[in-house]
Amino acid sequence: MDGATSAPIVVWEPDPGPQTAYVSCPVFEVAYGGARGGGKTDGTLGEWINHSDQWREHAIGLMVRRTLTELTETIERSKELFEPLGAVFNEQKKMWRMSNGARLRFAYLENDADANQYQGHSYSRVYVEEAGNFPSINPILKLIATLRSGHNVPCGIRLTFNPGGVGHHWVKARYWDPAPLGWKIIVEEFEDPWNGEITLKERVFIPAKVTDNKHINRREYVANLQMQGSPTLVKAWLEGDFTVVAGAYFPEFGIQHIIEPFDIPEHWTRIGGYDYGLDKPFSYHTAAVACGEYFPEYPRGSLIFYREVYGWNGKPNEGLGLPASEQAKLITKAIGNDDIIKTVADPSIFPGPKNKGVSIAEDLIDGGLFVQRADNARIAGANQLRKRLKGINEVPYVYFFKTCTHIIRTIPALQHDPDKPIDCDTDGEDHAYDSGRYLCMARPWVQDEEKVEEIDTSPGTYNNLLSSHLNRTRSEWR
Repeated sequence: MDGATSAPIVVWEPDPGPQTAYVSCPVFEVAYGGARGGGKTDGTLGEWINHSDQWREHAIGLMVRRTLTELTETIERSKELFEPLGAVFNEQKKMWRMSNGARLRFAYLENDADANQYQGHSYSRVYVEEAGNFPSINPILKLIATLRSGHNVPCGIRLTFNPGGVGHHWVKARYWDPAPLGWKIIVEEFEDPWNGEITLKERVFIPAKVTDNKHINRREYVANLQMQGSPTLVKAWLEGDFTVVAGAYFPEFGIQHIIEPFDIPEHWTRIGGYDYGLDKPFSYHTAAVACGEYFPEYPRGSLIFYREVYGWNGKPNEGLGLPASEQAKLITKAIGNDDIIKTVADPSIFPGPKNKGVSIAEDLIDGGLFVQRADNARIAGANQLRKRLKGINEVPYVYFFKTCTHIIRTIPALQHDPDKPIDCDTDGEDHAYDSGRYLCMARPWVQDEEKVEEIDTSPGTYNNLLSSHLNRTRSEWR
C-alpha cells in the first residue's frame, strides 16, 4: 500500500498455497521453498511489502545473497514491485526507502567473514536468499544476532533454498530433517546466563514446488531444468527432495516414501526390529503390514514404519551409553499396548560362543523386551529394502511416518563400502537401517503384479497436508 494515498495499490498478490502461508507466517525463523520454481524471490519481496506496510518507518530490512549476480536479479525484480508503491532506490547504497519510511538494504556475502560488518546493526527483518549457496551456517547466525527493534517490532528471519549446493547438508539438518514434509514448528530454548530466564525461539519449514507457482510457464521451466542436470538431481529440484546424495547406497529413497501418520488398523500385522548400541545409537522400529483395505493408497503387503525409538545423544552416530535393560524399558514404554507379534534383533546379541555370561538379549528380557534372532544376511536385507523402495510402476511397497525422523535422516546418507561396493559402509550411521532391514527380512516381499492396477494413486499427502495450513492465525501456527 502506498503511504501517501488512502486507496490501496496492489502490485503483487501471493499465490494461493504455500506462498500465502509464507507471507503471513508469524514464526521467528521461516524457511521457504525446498524446490526450484516455487516463487521464492517474489514471496520474499512480498513478505517485505507486508512487513513494511504494517510497521512503516520502524521496519528495517536486510536482504542478502551469496553473489553479486544473484543480487542483481533480485534488485531488478524488486524495482518492478516497489517503484509503483512510490519507493525510491539508492543505487550506491543498494537500499530502498519505502514511501512510509521503511528501509530495505541489499547485500551479498561473498565470504563468510563479510557478515562481521553488520555487527551492531539492528534489523526487524533479515532475508537470506538461496541459503544453500552458503557453505556454512555461521554467517547466517551472525545476521540473526542483528534482529532487534527499539519499537517493539516483531523481528524475524526468512530464508529460501533448494536441494544441492555447498550448503546442502547444514540446510537439510536444520530445516528438512526435523520435518521433511514441512509445517512443523520446531522450538528451541535459550537460557539467560544472568537470571536463568528461558526464551523460546521457533522455526518452521514451508515447502513449495513449481506446481504452486501460478506465474510461471511450468512446461518451459521444467524442460530448462532437465537440460541442466542428471535425472536424479532434476527430480530433487522439482520435488524439493533432500534425500538425494551423491554416491548414495539407496538412491531409490525419496520423499514419496515419507507419509503423514494415521491410525493403523488394529488387525494389521505389526512387527518390531531392534539394533543394539551402546556408544553408538540403538534403534528400534515397529512396522505394520498393509492389507490393501481402508488405506488403498498403500498396496497390500507394503510395510508402514510407524514408530521409532532412537537412542542417541543428539549428535550424529553417538549413543546414550544405556545398558540393554534400560533401552528395553524405553522401548516397551513407547510400544504401550501395541500387539507386536515379534521383535527381531541382531543375532550377535544372543547367547553363543562370543557372549560369555549374561547375553544382551537376556538383559533386554530383564527390561521387558522379548526378541528373536533376525535374519542378518546383509546383502539380502539390502535387496529387500531396495525392492520395496522401488516398488512396482513407481508405487512403493515401504513407507515411513514422518515421525520416524532418524531412519529418514540416515538411510539417504548411507554410502557404498569402498572395499565391498555391494554392501553399505558400516562406518556410517547405519543403525536405523539395520533395524529396518531386520524388519524387511522378517517380512520378505513377493511382488504381485496383478494387484498394482487396483491401487488408488489419487492426490497424495502433500496436497492434502497443504490445504490444512493456509491462512492460519498466530495461535494456530503454534
